[in-house]
Amino acid sequence: MSDSKQVQPFLVRCHIDLPLLLGLLMTLGMSLFVLYSASGQHVEMLERQIIRTSLAFLAMIFVAQIPPKYLAKSAIYAYIICLIFLLLVELVGDISKGAQRWLNIGFMRLQPSEFLKLTMPLTIAAFFAKETLPPRKINLIIAFFLLAIPTVLIALQPDLGTAILVATSGFIAIFLAGLSFWWIGTGVLLGATALPIMWNYVLHDYQKQRVLTFLNPESDPLGSGYHIIQSKIAIGSGGIYGKGWLQGSQSQLDFLPEPHTDFIFAVLAEETGLIGFFILMAIYLFIFARCIYITVNARTNFDRILAGTYSFTLPFYIFINIGMVSGILPVVGVPLPMVSYGGTSMIILAITFGMIMSIHTHKKQTYFS
Repeated sequence: MSDSKQVQPFLVRCHIDLPLLLGLLMTLGMSLFVLYSASGQHVEMLERQIIRTSLAFLAMIFVAQIPPKYLAKSAIYAYIICLIFLLLVELVGDISKGAQRWLNIGFMRLQPSEFLKLTMPLTIAAFFAKETLPPRKINLIIAFFLLAIPTVLIALQPDLGTAILVATSGFIAIFLAGLSFWWIGTGVLLGATALPIMWNYVLHDYQKQRVLTFLNPESDPLGSGYHIIQSKIAIGSGGIYGKGWLQGSQSQLDFLPEPHTDFIFAVLAEETGLIGFFILMAIYLFIFARCIYITVNARTNFDRILAGTYSFTLPFYIFINIGMVSGILPVVGVPLPMVSYGGTSMIILAITFGMIMSIHTHKKQTYFS
């Protein structure tokens, strides 16, 4: 028997989807390639990222072993624990740079809002697991209520970026459950009506400044507009083929802010050009297509809603990051999935892929039995 035929049964027994695994490995390989340059060729940072990536993959493999029925049963408990942590943040959370987002648990600082990116879709999917879809109006109202509570608590920290991401993930789950376009149209109308109220009474001064900088970054080129101006210079100067690996002037000469985290796409675009952009997008598209394939072939409401939500949040995060660094969206601090330097975001995203693998590799389960 050939090696490839031996590997496939082994991965199936470990509940690992080979195409999805290969796509993730290609993304991470590209991440390490760009990160070495973006970090100023610091081997130590590369080593830390490899360790974090290894932990993320171990978390993904662990979660992939859990049958979907147990994921569904654990959803409400995970949701309640996250709400408790968010309330603790409001009461005793650490304050840094004017925001109260972290819990100090001794050996590390925990940011509970990040875990809502996982538990919010899980909770909504579990809520609709036994429903005949499309859901009744009363259940839609309950689902929006479940979504609103953590979103408001996160926005009060204040962390509007994470609140938007959590709200979007929950909304996608509700939409996949069978939300009608009448509800969507009503929500858009109410949101547009509330914009003046949000501007005057909800947004903080620094958040307003981000919006104004987005609209006209050249108004303060050495202050609030500096980051986005340097990022656009880096992206535009890359051209079709790029300046070459380790040859990017904006990143290597420290003109580009946060080149290894939020603005790593600008480093990629400057050094590899349009070619590198297309390669990365092709890998992302392959991962997304595989996730959609798993979603379409899922057997239960819970499986379809959960896998579909995690699948569609990936391109949303990509669009937010690239739109942010290219100047078509305000800066909100969203990393480029599986590419930016970081531990928490990498592990959480890996866990979502572990859940998708679990849905694909486990047989049909009976939920809440």
